[in-house]
Amino acid sequence: MTASKPSAGLPLAGLRVADFCWIGAGSYTTKILGDLGADVIKIESSTRLDSLRLAGPYKGGKPGVNRSGYFADRNTSKRGITIDMKHPAALDVVRKLIAQSDIVANNFAAGVMEKFGLGPDACLQIRPDIIYLAMSMQGSLGPQRDFRGTGSSIAALTGIQELSGLPGRVPAGTGTNYPDHLPNPCHAAFAVLAALRHRRRTGQGQFIDFAQTEPMLALMGPTFLDLTVNHRLQQRRGNDHPWAAPHGVYPCAGKDRWIAITVMDDAQWSALVDVMGRPAWALEARWQTMPERYRARAELDRCLAAWTADHEAQALMASLQARGIPAGAVQDAHDVVRVDPQLAHRQHWVRMPHAEMGESIYNNLPFRLSRTPVRPTRPAPLLGEHTREVLHDLLGLSDAEIDGLQAQGVLK
Repeated sequence: MTASKPSAGLPLAGLRVADFCWIGAGSYTTKILGDLGADVIKIESSTRLDSLRLAGPYKGGKPGVNRSGYFADRNTSKRGITIDMKHPAALDVVRKLIAQSDIVANNFAAGVMEKFGLGPDACLQIRPDIIYLAMSMQGSLGPQRDFRGTGSSIAALTGIQELSGLPGRVPAGTGTNYPDHLPNPCHAAFAVLAALRHRRRTGQGQFIDFAQTEPMLALMGPTFLDLTVNHRLQQRRGNDHPWAAPHGVYPCAGKDRWIAITVMDDAQWSALVDVMGRPAWALEARWQTMPERYRARAELDRCLAAWTADHEAQALMASLQARGIPAGAVQDAHDVVRVDPQLAHRQHWVRMPHAEMGESIYNNLPFRLSRTPVRPTRPAPLLGEHTREVLHDLLGLSDAEIDGLQAQGVLK
């Protein structure tokens, strides 16, 4: 396949993705592929908008389907077309696109694509070497295959929500659709790359039946092991570590400023005592070993918090890190975007002009390849921005044919 020019020379240049994904996990998966150079063509419809287009924050606080920062962040490096999938003439156009694609991706509930006549069997008939990624919540088979949900539903089903929060309090959860942002997109991208590797060796395409609940279980290994081996059900513990102390978030000078500190062994504790100036309370025998510190961790946290409260978070982090003590200033969005020197050095923030929002920052990929510079190739598409371009240049439709489809309402 010949990918669009911005991706030339990138690792996945030459691959094309027919992207039916929406909202979080699926869109982030195809974003990863696009940022790596694949020509990702996002299929949308004005008759059923991607929910993220309707979610803030909006540029300048002004709502609009092309003004969502949330949507923009999840959909870099993509071209966008609009097709009303419920129109009788839509299927022929979509089949032509699939025939020109290497990967078909969706994160609808199980069975939705089959209703459009675009299930894995149908797509593999169109193109036998295609990689078909379906990211339903719990997979395509089983008694709960038809269940629907969001990232918070997945966190609840997999036990993450149950363990998130303070002891004796209601489950707090992760505060966001965490499964959508990291575990599911990364595992799905791994699966696609593995399937592409298999295709390169054998010429065979295949169906990836991806259950969004299951990557979350990989984060819960110690919890499940504790249950199966020790018959012990872990409980919410807030910031408590299973065995290390001190381990927590402590107040610093200034309004709502904090620092996270972790001491994993006695040598780190000794270094922390030195940084604190060897106060009398820290030299008491009851703090000298990890088991002793852990038993009295609540009191230890109070003593440590009284000391950190007089220090500026960034300066304290530097002092602790200089002595090999794991510590991190609790940064807000302003700190991360405008202050963090490491992110600036690594050029994490990519600036690109958006047709409606103007210049905005976007997340770069979290790795650097020594021989292949990777970064987002274009901002998120406007709704239907590339419809005519894709139908004409890629699918070979004439202007008259495209105009006819437009008049019929196919390209809404």
